[in-house]
Amino acid sequence: MKQFIRNSVPFLMAILFCFTIMACESNFRDVQKMGFAEFSPSGDADFINLKYTDSGRITANLISPKMLDYATVEYPFTEFPKGIHLTLFDKNGKETYIDAKYAITHKTTNIIDLQENVKISNQSGNVLETEQLFYDQKNEWFFTEKKFKFNSPKGVSYGEGIDFSKDFKKVNSKKISGEIQSEKKL
Repeated sequence: MKQFIRNSVPFLMAILFCFTIMACESNFRDVQKMGFAEFSPSGDADFINLKYTDSGRITANLISPKMLDYATVEYPFTEFPKGIHLTLFDKNGKETYIDAKYAITHKTTNIIDLQENVKISNQSGNVLETEQLFYDQKNEWFFTEKKFKFNSPKGVSYGEGIDFSKDFKKVNSKKISGEIQSEKKL
C-alpha cells in the first residue's frame, strides 16, 4: 500500500498543478476581457458628416472618415484616427476651416486636440500651419506651444507658441520671426 501511495503522490501533484494552471489561465482571460471592454469604443462610425446647430443656425460641420466614441470610460472622449475636416461658422456666416490628420475631443473639458499637419484658414486669407493645435470650444480659442507658420495678408511669420481667436482678430504669439506689416504709423 505504501508503494501505491508513493507512486500516486507525484501523479496527484501533477493533476493538482494542471487544475491550478487552468484556473489561473481562466482568471487571466477574464482580467484581459475586463480591460479590453473598458477601452472598447461604445460607438464606431465610418464616413461621418455631422452638423452642429445652435438656435437653428449651423455653427460647425465636421467631416471624418472614422470616428470612435469612448463615452463609457471615466474621462469620455471621441477619437478621429483618420483625421478631420471641420468648418466653423460665426454669427455673420464667415467660415473658418480646420484640417488635421488626427483629432481627439475631450468631453469633460470641451477641448479638441488636433495633431499632424494641422492647417487652419479663413475667408480673409489667414492660414496657420502647425503639428499640434488645441481648440477650446467654449471660448472659441486656439492655442499651441509647438512651432508654427502663419500666413496673413500682412505677411508671413514663424514662431513657437501662439494663441488666437477663431476669427484671427486677436493673436498672441511668443517666439516669432518674419516680416509683418504694422497698422500703426510711427
